[in-house]
Order: sequence, then C-alpha cells, then structure tokens
Amino acid sequence: MANMKCTAVGDMILQRMMPRGEEGYEGFAAVRDFIGTGDFRFGNLETTIHRYECPPTEIGGGGYLCAAPETLDIIKAFGLNALNTGNNHTMDFTQDGAVRTLAYLDEAGLAHAGSGRNLAEAAQPVYLDLPSGRYALIGAATVYREYEMAGEQTKNMMGRPGLNGLRYQTEYHITAEQMQVLREIAEQTGMNGAKNISRKEGFSPALRDKEFWFGGLSFFEDETPCRITRMDQRDFARVKDAIEDARYLADYVIVSLHSHDLEGEKKETPDMYLREFAHAVIDAGADAVIGHGPHLLRPVEIYQGKPIFYSLGNFILMNLNLPRSPRQQFEKYGLDPSANMAALYRAVTANETRGLHNDPRMMQAVIPYWEMEDGKLKELRFMPVELGCGSPARSCGWPRFAPDCGALEFLQEISQPYGTKIVIRGGIGEVVL
Repeated sequence: MANMKCTAVGDMILQRMMPRGEEGYEGFAAVRDFIGTGDFRFGNLETTIHRYECPPTEIGGGGYLCAAPETLDIIKAFGLNALNTGNNHTMDFTQDGAVRTLAYLDEAGLAHAGSGRNLAEAAQPVYLDLPSGRYALIGAATVYREYEMAGEQTKNMMGRPGLNGLRYQTEYHITAEQMQVLREIAEQTGMNGAKNISRKEGFSPALRDKEFWFGGLSFFEDETPCRITRMDQRDFARVKDAIEDARYLADYVIVSLHSHDLEGEKKETPDMYLREFAHAVIDAGADAVIGHGPHLLRPVEIYQGKPIFYSLGNFILMNLNLPRSPRQQFEKYGLDPSANMAALYRAVTANETRGLHNDPRMMQAVIPYWEMEDGKLKELRFMPVELGCGSPARSCGWPRFAPDCGALEFLQEISQPYGTKIVIRGGIGEVVL
C-alpha cells in the first residue's frame, strides 16, 4: 500500500462565485496547488445548497446560509473531494433544505458525510478510491438544537433527515455552601416547579443520584467547583460502529467533528468532551480527526502517532454576502422584516465594528498536508492562509498564502501544551516528529 496523503481545510461559508471563473483570484493557484498535494482532500461545507426552494426553520444556526448549486464548482476548482455536511447550519432551511443539499452534492459528484435522510445514512462512512488507497470519511456534529439530529429508521417508523449528532452532558460541581444558595433560590422562586411535575408524571427523565436541577443546568455537590463535560456514549457507540466498518473496508479512516464548544473563556481551547471524543475514536481505529466549527485555529495534537486537528479555522468566509434572510433574523436585531439586507448586516456587525470579519484570528487559518506510512505519521506541514482582514465583506473571504499573517506562530503557541512542536521554514510550518 502506498503512503496515505491528505490535505484538509476548515470552515467554508461559500456564497459567491469565483471572481475570474476557473482562473480564480490572485493567490488562488498557490492554495489550490498545496491542497492538490494530497490524494484525500477534505473541507467542511458550512452552508445549505439550493435556490431557496424550501422554507427556513424558525431558529437557524446563527444565520440562514444558502448557496446556489453552481458554487460547488468552486469547491472542485480548489480540488477538494470529500466534504462534511453535518454542522449547525445543516437544518437552516428545515429537513427539505438538508435533503436538497445532499441531492445537489450527489449531482456534482462530491463525496460527503455527516448528514443524511435518516440517522443510518448520516452516520455511515463515505468511501473514496484514490491513487494511494481507499479512504473512509465519517462525519459527526455536536447537537445544539434537538431538531438537528437525524432520526433513526425502525421497523415501524420512518427516519428523519438531519445530522449525525454527538450529544454531550454538562455538569457543574459546586461547594455545599453554594448548593444551599441554589436550593433556596429555586424554592423561593418556584423555578423548578414545572420540571418537577414533568418528572413525576414521567414526561422528563429522573434526576441522577445527588443531582440538583437549577434552571436547566445540572449541579452536584463537591469540594472544588468545576465544570465537566462528557460525550454521550450512545452517540459514540454509533461512531465507533462506523469506524469498525470503515476499518474493514478502507485503508485509512478519517473522522470529522463540527463543534463550537470551549473550555474556559478562550475559543481556541477545545471542550473536555471534544478531547475525550478525539482520543476515543483513534483508540477505536480512526487514523485522523479533523475538527471545525469555532471559526478560528485550535491546537494540533499527535495522539498514538495520529493527528488531531481540533480546528483549522476558516477557509472561505462569506457570511455577510447573503441576498436574503427570513423574518426572524431581522426581528432578532430589532429590525422590521421589510428592511433591506444592508440594514441587517449593519445591525449584525454594529456598523462593521464587530463580527468574524473584524477579528484577525477568524481571518487566518492553516491547511495541513500529512502523510502516513504503515499507520504512523511520517510528515505533517501547514500552509498559512489569510482571508483579507480589514477588506469590505463584499470582496474578502478568499484564502491566500500568507506566511507573515501570524497563523503559524499562533498555532505553535496553542499546540505546545499538547506536546506538539512546530518549526517554521520558508513560510511553512512543520511538526517535529
């Protein structure tokens, strides 16, 4: 078996066509060529694909993202051949939008994983037969809203379109004195009344041993206050089953996970359950984990000789380029639904003083190339890219090779606590193995 060769990019919020068609924009060729050094070439598609043939859901994934089917030609122009479709925007236009997205991807000949017409389809690996071997991609995403999760088809009930969800539990541990204060507040305000009745009537699950419920949050008494998150073992079992299938049917198995969750107060720090999940899927037989979602770089970790990319940042960022948005998005920002999109974007960005486009961390990213030999990492290097921070939203968002943008230095800093040493040579980052 030949050495396995992979490249990957992060979040793609794609809304516009390439400025000069297949010729691309200035700087396009260098990015395309670096991506092309891999056989397996991954990206996270963070938009639905259709022509507004379907209605928006009431609560979207932060915005209501939709791109025309012809924009998929841009993905192919970059050379990407494997996409994740399970993320917080999968259901922006209800189940219909999720299904239409899959249909347009199939029509374009782009392999995809992470969402499906039912849970089995969303969870199944997709396979790519490439010059260096057979690759499998399994996609999953954190569930933020219950309706995003795909439904399982059973012998007497049809399935439901959605994403391959990874649920998780959050616990807050507090001291006895702090717990007493919460109990007094709950008792005096009656805030848990309806939930307590729901549990007695069997409509809500019973509390765990020594658990106290406070306004939707789970608390336990402990000596030292802390926050603990754990992945849902039911969902991990489904991913583990897919890895077992893929391990038998493919030479190389990649797991993709979309999540925004963080530990502490820094977006670049992945949450506890994300690290638990990444280690667990490699222990189960995966060869690499590609994270995405928070729109900025997160650490790189080498675990058991396998790479974990907790987040690669933004690759294409055009979230302020939508031609229309539903009523509820205008009302969210105190606008009349008859207002135009310019008014909405001025409200969203506080007259272009906040948001992803105004944060340099969100406008820089890396593209990794890695090569595996006999199941172990042989080489891992990074191309830094920048998306035009400071430029108007109508023209920025395209990645360009940018050795001086600071992305590599930032990646060095945040990866060092994970035992990953990165050196920079000629504008390219290289992991010391």
